[in-house]
Amino acid sequence: MRPLDMFRLLALAAIWGASFLFLRIIAPVLGTFPTAFFRVLLATAGLLVILLLLRTRWDFRGKLGLCLVLGVINSGLPFALYSVAAQLVPAGYSAIFNATTPMMGVLIGALFFTEELTLAKIIGVFSGLGGVALLMRIGPVPFDTELLLGALACLGATACYGFGGFLTRRWINQGEGLDSEVVAFGSQLGATLCLLPLFGLSLLNAPPVSWGDSTVWLSLLGLGLVCTAFAYILYFRLLADIGPVKTLTVTFLIPPFGVLWGVIFLDEPLSWAYVQGGALIALALWLILRQAPTARPAAQLRRS
Repeated sequence: MRPLDMFRLLALAAIWGASFLFLRIIAPVLGTFPTAFFRVLLATAGLLVILLLLRTRWDFRGKLGLCLVLGVINSGLPFALYSVAAQLVPAGYSAIFNATTPMMGVLIGALFFTEELTLAKIIGVFSGLGGVALLMRIGPVPFDTELLLGALACLGATACYGFGGFLTRRWINQGEGLDSEVVAFGSQLGATLCLLPLFGLSLLNAPPVSWGDSTVWLSLLGLGLVCTAFAYILYFRLLADIGPVKTLTVTFLIPPFGVLWGVIFLDEPLSWAYVQGGALIALALWLILRQAPTARPAAQLRRS
């Protein structure tokens, strides 16, 4: 992997890790579905401004419909499913299940997209999950129907991320690909259209008690413009450059950055569990991102 790609991966993890700070401010005030809807709506508006400022050519090459569908798979459905899970399981469990995204990517790639399933990738995925569990330090929760439904919602979201990564490579990046800004705009537009009816239903059934103050809306701007609009430009660029499996390892790096921002901005305590979990996550990234050894030519093998 090029140093530039590694920098982009770390930057994406840092940005998405910061989204937890914004969500802690917004979601308790506005609720889950309004938060998710305004996030993608602001992201769509921000990407529109970026496209206009960069004077990017609005050429989807006949793939606008595919970009809209990708938005539903990559953002709309996962945001909705995590909103459901937030009502049923602790937030820490959702974060741990989110880290199963690379595992979903490895499994989905092997089952549906002829991706090579190596022992190193399998060990790396489980090592990363162990590191995330140590970082989050989740306590036991009784197994019941709510936990099962919440877990299924989270796994459904990570499955969407897994399929979305490979479908982006197949639908968008093969042949003459699209600019990452154009793909990001089309996808967030699709997510907005997907979440619009859910947002409307939430307003009818349980409207927010308060629409918040300037702090809430400034946080929402940060969540929509930085953690979604700009982040998805990075995300789609990484998908095009390094492929879906390696890009999806970003979910291993999000919890450490979430911990770091919590320590810096919220004065949360730092323990040795974070160091141990970080070591496991570093091992996971090395196993999944490392290049597989190339086979030696048959003629060379005969000479040796």
